[in-house]
Amino acid sequence: MVSLPAIDRRRALGDFLQAHRARLSPAALGIAGGPRRRTPGLRREEIAQLAGLSTTWYTWIEQGREVSVSPAALARLARTLQLSSAERIYLFDLAGKRDPAGRPAETAGEAPAALAAAVRSIAVPAYVLDRHWNALAWNPPAGRLFVGWLDRPREKDRDRNLLRFIFLEPAARRLIRGFEERARRVVAEFRAECGAFPEDPGMQSLAETLRGKSSLFARFWEEHGVLGREGGLRQFNHPGQGPLAYEQISFALAGRPEFKLVMLLPAASKAGTRKRAKQGG
Repeated sequence: MVSLPAIDRRRALGDFLQAHRARLSPAALGIAGGPRRRTPGLRREEIAQLAGLSTTWYTWIEQGREVSVSPAALARLARTLQLSSAERIYLFDLAGKRDPAGRPAETAGEAPAALAAAVRSIAVPAYVLDRHWNALAWNPPAGRLFVGWLDRPREKDRDRNLLRFIFLEPAARRLIRGFEERARRVVAEFRAECGAFPEDPGMQSLAETLRGKSSLFARFWEEHGVLGREGGLRQFNHPGQGPLAYEQISFALAGRPEFKLVMLLPAASKAGTRKRAKQGG
């Protein structure tokens, strides 16, 4: 969402519409240019007519006046101005409205080869999740850490979903320290993302499946908690390495915001810190 004061957002919206109106040629929309056009692009009255709006009302929007613009009107303007997907998102963000068509659906599937190679080059445990929280790429340290999720052979990767692992695999409860607290937060983070993509049936279907198969997920889902995905301390009881602690950080990938890169940096335990302090370390 574009973060600007209301008056600045109205002005930015007006400037944005005016700039895109100016770039459209009349011929592109089947309008005769005529010999007396003094400015490039379309006139305000032409845009208004094509979008099914009154000229006065559209003029007020371009002038940055305090008028209410409905999502349906914005959608018609986006089509008339032939906005790209990114431009349409920006238009609705400036107006502070939710697009009735939803955010454009990203292409599902495997992570790009370059991304997978980049993840493998990271020294600490790292993995990439898609919008549905499926693991698309991960490196060997992540495979060794996440026993029962990322340690299985790749040919058996029919289900690499992090939510399914947490709520449906007994190995997750053994691996994750402070399991219920962490699981509750995960549900709240997923609910926040479902709200951001209400048009995505896959996300809603996943939530319904987990509600039916996990009473714990169902209980947390009914709490209606909403949290942003943040980093922080992550602790594990690894079956081979014992207690482990990491600081988690996450990144959205440029050009593919539906992909999240998660990295786990080793964190010193409190016991280890006290021990080093006694030793003068």
